[in-house]
Amino acid sequence: MNITVFGAGYVGLVQAAVFAEAGHRVQCVDIDAAKVRALNEGQIPIFEPDLPGLVARNLREGRLSFTADVAAGVNLAEVLFIAVGTPSNEDGSADQSHVASVAKSIGTHMSAPRIVVIKSTVPVGTNEMVRDIIAGAMREAGREIGFDVASNPEFLREGAAVDDCTKPDRIIIGTTSKHTEDVLRALYAPFNRSHDKLIVMDPRSAELTKYAANAMLATRISFMNEIAGLADRLGADVELIRKGIGADPRIGYAFLYPGIGFGGSCFPKDVRALIRMAGLAGDEPLILNAVQQRNALQKHMLVDKIARYFGGDLKDKTFALWGLAFKPKTNDMREAPALHIMEALWAAGATVRAYDPEAMDECARHYGPRDDLRLVASRDAALDGADALIIATEWKVFQSPDFAAIKGKLKRPVIFDGRNIFDPAYVAAQGIDYFAIGRGLRPAD
Repeated sequence: MNITVFGAGYVGLVQAAVFAEAGHRVQCVDIDAAKVRALNEGQIPIFEPDLPGLVARNLREGRLSFTADVAAGVNLAEVLFIAVGTPSNEDGSADQSHVASVAKSIGTHMSAPRIVVIKSTVPVGTNEMVRDIIAGAMREAGREIGFDVASNPEFLREGAAVDDCTKPDRIIIGTTSKHTEDVLRALYAPFNRSHDKLIVMDPRSAELTKYAANAMLATRISFMNEIAGLADRLGADVELIRKGIGADPRIGYAFLYPGIGFGGSCFPKDVRALIRMAGLAGDEPLILNAVQQRNALQKHMLVDKIARYFGGDLKDKTFALWGLAFKPKTNDMREAPALHIMEALWAAGATVRAYDPEAMDECARHYGPRDDLRLVASRDAALDGADALIIATEWKVFQSPDFAAIKGKLKRPVIFDGRNIFDPAYVAAQGIDYFAIGRGLRPAD
């Protein structure tokens, strides 16, 4: 098929490359001309495993291209995907302005029947809004052309997005049109071979399914963070608790890892948007409010432990920080716990020496030059002159360090581990004080 994807951000770029890899002719449209030029030269603006090779191969073989020409994108393809961002408004609702803008452009330029597919994460009712905007733009242009709008939410994990696209666990299609269902079944056939993963439902249910999925995962994280806080107070080990409850097949192990809160471009934004949707619908989302409140508290928990350890005085202290991205295998720092940690330390008069395998440039872009931030070339360089080590992201490169070197370099042999990547007893046996999440207080032996 000929496919156009509007939006060369995280979702749009990955989906466009994967469709092209399956043999379709794909054009990705973005209004950022500089980004378009860079993408056509094979320069990828995000870190995502396997994506650069996928984009380069399909550019070279002519199945994938990038353009800022909206009209060309509308008229190239039979199927048009909307994959633009929906960031949070100040009231927590999802900003649909980019979706509305694409819908208006489609209606303005459409010259033949099209199937419009909403891939963006959007509030319930957006399918109808997009349909109305396209129809209105066509009326203004003096045209009447048949079209349909389907909802097809994405379920990509940053760091595994290519895999999630090529081997999805489910493909949600929100449509009441048999023709649209048949077209999308054919489009997704290469990714739907071992068993039928395609689930068809009405558009409103499809839109809410996306939010419900992310809210459920966020709930599991916040629940375990709450249990971790209780474990700290009662002298239990949350890692043992995690294994004990995860062994129950009704619960499972996924998303039961306590830490310093969830971040990224999806969970915080989507929980806020769902809370806002519930309020507008006249419902009080008790659980979602608690999930959000626990996550906000969790992001300050490690700094509170640090402040207590140093007697409340962090002024002129220097902290080594391992990890900036909100999770491994990405350079995304949106709402990353590391941001909250650094800003709290700075507010207390401390300096940070930070290292991340992929997010250094993003951190420099986010903060610019600061006297109290040093971005260093390696995990070990971050330790130089530091009073303590903080771990904010569980990159594999951090998980087997030389503890003797850590102890030798730090002014105070202490680790504050926000991701529970070490065994407390082992670290304490190395003569290092170790504070994690829900694992009790483990001073050095």
